[in-house]
Amino acid sequence: MAESYQNKIARVLQESVSLVEYDPNWPELFKEEKLHLQSCLPDELIRRIEHFGSTSIPGLCAKPIIDILVEVTSLTEARARIVPLLEQQGYEYFWRPSFGNDIPPYYAWFIKRDHKGGRTHHIHILESHYKQWESLLFRDYLIEHPDVAREYGELKTRLLKDCHGDRAAYTEAKGDFIRRVTKIAKQYYRKS
Repeated sequence: MAESYQNKIARVLQESVSLVEYDPNWPELFKEEKLHLQSCLPDELIRRIEHFGSTSIPGLCAKPIIDILVEVTSLTEARARIVPLLEQQGYEYFWRPSFGNDIPPYYAWFIKRDHKGGRTHHIHILESHYKQWESLLFRDYLIEHPDVAREYGELKTRLLKDCHGDRAAYTEAKGDFIRRVTKIAKQYYRKS
């Protein structure tokens, strides 16, 4: 019997979160996945593929999961053409809200796992106007400001202990820091 969508979401949310020290292999893992996606996704739908999140920031502790943003020309077309393709390759697919619990706009999100079932990649597929692209400003700012990246790493370590490995609570708890630094980054890069 197939797993219901609600059970699938509940299962994924129950997976605990852990942090590891920065791995210098993460950029290469991103490049390998980018090449794979470029080789199998329809060229006419894809605009850019970017590495973001903590694994994209040298020296920062992170969940050992490569986060990837994929810009598409049309989410409708992506759902029709990319979702079946990646599901066939074993990626888990979710039509995910951008903010909070069931708050639009939605986008296509995939989890890629290793042979043991551990998450290796999160693929976020969205159009260019989605707010998630601001994550690149956050990334670039932390790369350029190692002291802020260090502060973020310390916060993440503390929050992980406070949240007892609860993935949703941990993600929510980081929100204020991310929003604050993203606002600073937007102003900073506007001046550059």
